[in-house]
Amino acid sequence: MPAAAAPHPPEPCGLLAGRTVVVTAAAGTGIGFATARRCALEGAAVLLSDRHEGRLAQYAGRLADEIGAPVARVTCDVTDDGSVVRLVSEAVDALGHVDVWVNNAGVGFTRNVVDTTEEEWRRIIDISLSGTFRCLRAVLPHMIERGSGVVVNVGSVVGWRAETGQGAYAAAKAGVAALTRCAALEAAPHGVRVNAVVPSLALHENVVKVSDPQFLAEIVSREPLRRAAEPWEIANTIVFLASDLSSYLTGESLAVSSRHP
Repeated sequence: MPAAAAPHPPEPCGLLAGRTVVVTAAAGTGIGFATARRCALEGAAVLLSDRHEGRLAQYAGRLADEIGAPVARVTCDVTDDGSVVRLVSEAVDALGHVDVWVNNAGVGFTRNVVDTTEEEWRRIIDISLSGTFRCLRAVLPHMIERGSGVVVNVGSVVGWRAETGQGAYAAAKAGVAALTRCAALEAAPHGVRVNAVVPSLALHENVVKVSDPQFLAEIVSREPLRRAAEPWEIANTIVFLASDLSSYLTGESLAVSSRHP
């Protein structure tokens, strides 16, 4: 079966008008920047965060040029709790408050469990799972105090289904799904929602750089649409979860995948 052609992005319709949005790991060609861009096009004031200062300035400038308005940016390393706490504080200072927080920071690679070093395991868990935990711990008190807010965590379909060579990353992303459910229960009485988006495969430069080509080709070949998702297609779902269209949705991990577990 030939691959289905990727559609064109839909026109914005003001789903996040008047909202403020923070996106971690937003400097690059992947889901983070696509999400920040889509949120801005949907009317939100956005703040981009990333650990790479130069790249962050580049992408914040690119988005500012596109929307014709300043784009706030704050460097942050999600493996450092002090850096995460500082990000929340500076985001509140820059935006006035935080309506939506997108936990996008994550890292992975293809390596069999027996070949994964202790250092590699700790790095993936520290960024992909513990980084999400640190951000939740830092931003939820602000949202709870305000009595509103939305957190969207970025998971992965490998947290649900087995893939050779993805043991460490799968464990981290399965943890993100469990953390999402528990945090949602704790936050719900305060008017705060916590959900996760679960991409199957969104191809961009960073994924291609750290992934085995044979693994990527195999994953794409098993998708019914015979193509990977575009980063903006994942961003569209994040916007949905952040918007009032999903006002009764919390504690869920929503797959953006044409192939379920």
